[in-house]
Amino acid sequence: MRRLVIFIVFGAAVGVCSCQTKGQQKVSRSDVTKPDSSSELSSSSTIDDTDKLVKSDEAWAAELEPLEYKVLRKQGTERPFTGDLWDHKEDGVYTCRGCALPLFDSQTKFKSGTGWPSYHSPIRPENIESDTDYHLGYARTEVHCARCSGHLGHVFDDGPAPTGLRYCINSVSLDFIAREQVSP
Repeated sequence: MRRLVIFIVFGAAVGVCSCQTKGQQKVSRSDVTKPDSSSELSSSSTIDDTDKLVKSDEAWAAELEPLEYKVLRKQGTERPFTGDLWDHKEDGVYTCRGCALPLFDSQTKFKSGTGWPSYHSPIRPENIESDTDYHLGYARTEVHCARCSGHLGHVFDDGPAPTGLRYCINSVSLDFIAREQVSP
């Protein structure tokens, strides 16, 4: 059974993606980087250290909408079932809203029931980085964009085959590109 934690902060309900199974183990870095061979994009969709996108906090705040900024730059979380992509079913690619790096393929998306888009693997393991997040008082594996370091969400080890992982991602961290618009 999944649980959803709702916090009341200054009188406003704010959903927190803790959507974790009771007794769940921490996901290791090696688990987070499992590739999905069914998702293929051009080699230009990978990054290396020279492709890092660095902007000042002020530049990000001016460029992003307030909720995008809160989630991508300040590790916030959108409320469950409110994002425009949680129940999205079109065929295509989900990219980072901060820098347009391809992150997830719709073929890896699944219905998790958590209220956030969920994927079993990234397009390319090197496009996602992870870190340990203790914001709720216990360890979770945070995932962020490898190019711009934008906060995406968290990854848990209760997903479907082939990886057994569930990338629980904020809709506001993503944009969608239809399959026919993705370059070969």
